[in-house]
Amino acid sequence: MSYLIGIDIGTSGTKTVLYDLEGNAIAQAAQEYPMRQPQTGWAEENPEDWWNAAVATLRCVIKNSSAAPEEILGIGFSGQMHSLVMLDASGCVLRPAILWCDGRTRSECDEINARVGAQRLLEISANPALTGFTAGKLLWVRRHEPEIFAHCRHVLLPKDYVRFCLTGVLATDVSDASGTNLLNVAERTWSTELLEKLELDPAWFPPLLESCELAGRVTEQAAALTGLAAGTPVAAGAADNAASAVGTGTVLPGSVFNTIGTSGVIFAHSDRPAVAAGGRVHTVCAAVPHGWGFMSCTLSAGLALRWYRDQFCAQECLEAEQSGVDSYVLLDRKAAAVAPGADGVIFLPYLMGERSPLLDETCRGVFFGLSARHGREHLLRAVMEGVAYSQRACLDVFRKMGLRPETMKLCGGGAKSPLWRQILADQFQLPVTTMASSESPTLGAAILAGVCAGVYLDVPSGCRIVHDGGTLERPQEEAARIYDDYYPIYTALYPALREQFAALTQIEA
Repeated sequence: MSYLIGIDIGTSGTKTVLYDLEGNAIAQAAQEYPMRQPQTGWAEENPEDWWNAAVATLRCVIKNSSAAPEEILGIGFSGQMHSLVMLDASGCVLRPAILWCDGRTRSECDEINARVGAQRLLEISANPALTGFTAGKLLWVRRHEPEIFAHCRHVLLPKDYVRFCLTGVLATDVSDASGTNLLNVAERTWSTELLEKLELDPAWFPPLLESCELAGRVTEQAAALTGLAAGTPVAAGAADNAASAVGTGTVLPGSVFNTIGTSGVIFAHSDRPAVAAGGRVHTVCAAVPHGWGFMSCTLSAGLALRWYRDQFCAQECLEAEQSGVDSYVLLDRKAAAVAPGADGVIFLPYLMGERSPLLDETCRGVFFGLSARHGREHLLRAVMEGVAYSQRACLDVFRKMGLRPETMKLCGGGAKSPLWRQILADQFQLPVTTMASSESPTLGAAILAGVCAGVYLDVPSGCRIVHDGGTLERPQEEAARIYDDYYPIYTALYPALREQFAALTQIEA
């Protein structure tokens, strides 16, 4: 037998899956780690936690399968985008990684616009200066932590750091580099102009590869830690959503998928680069050579539900533990007992600020329409519906760009929820289908590893192993009508509160 491994370095944890060459999951493991918030709107993680989780999950999948290390033909990575990893000359981590959902860099984004010009930045990087992107984080460290900045010699993204630990090779791929504000997205190269204008050393930025290219091989030291065979090929891999595009077969122009993970993303494949809707939708290099993607990002999707569970559902979590049921399954049942519209409660899912389609790091989460008759189950359903309202607003932008999907593929943790799938179908007014693999990022990473190892001719050929999961939710007419009534209220709330969000940020500062 022969196998491939996909590793997803996520925000809440790392997932590692061993696949056969037909895309069947043979063994899988996951390990969580903490996200720290030193201040409101900040988010950091320790890169060492990612590596430790990768080691633990690799050992687990090898132990829990019949695969011999030599039968694993290749390894691929998927990872959270934008997060800043800074290394010194010896390859040691200088500070905790500043994550994609961190909103501290508004002043630095203004500085980028002043140095480069907002329009020129869009022309080169295909995206505006955003607080989530990597360049602003570097400028923040330069301004606030000059002693750390002075020791920086290498800048990596999360999956690239773990791959560096596995192979000893510094590299990144073009899909992940697209989220730095430093890449010429059309040309798929680091932008000399942007680096010069921002006074960043080009030597800090690693070689660029296509996602399916060989980045390195497992070292003897890493092999001893993980149980892998030394010399196993490791592909460059891709940013999480670009990898999910491969894992859902979204690799042809016009194909679209939606993922509800920590964030919520709609991703459409294209054969040409373009600046989309003034930057309200991001343009990135796809994991397919000569391909690009248009991508929206709601910062708090699954994160919002996890926040609500952790803060307000201790009773349900205890009940789930005692009955041997996953806590999210129990919460799904509780929320399903409430009618569509949550009896008038509307949730704005801006717990970490927002990116798509609002581009405002100052906005905050809101429950609107509360009355004394509402219980926790109403708020629970409102959280799920609020994320769906946000995804609907993003889909509206895609539709204005001329993209009109007839169905929506759905992946991520949210795809496991029958209720969330139905809410999305009703909101989108589209049939929603799931994928056979519940872990599209790891499957996409494994396919990229297979192309790298010569198992598949190219990425589209590898995607022939991707199959729909058989679950289909069709929009319900009455529920869709109810959401149509509430949706204009949802979209009016942010403009009504925008000034108050900004004022609250000033008080917090």
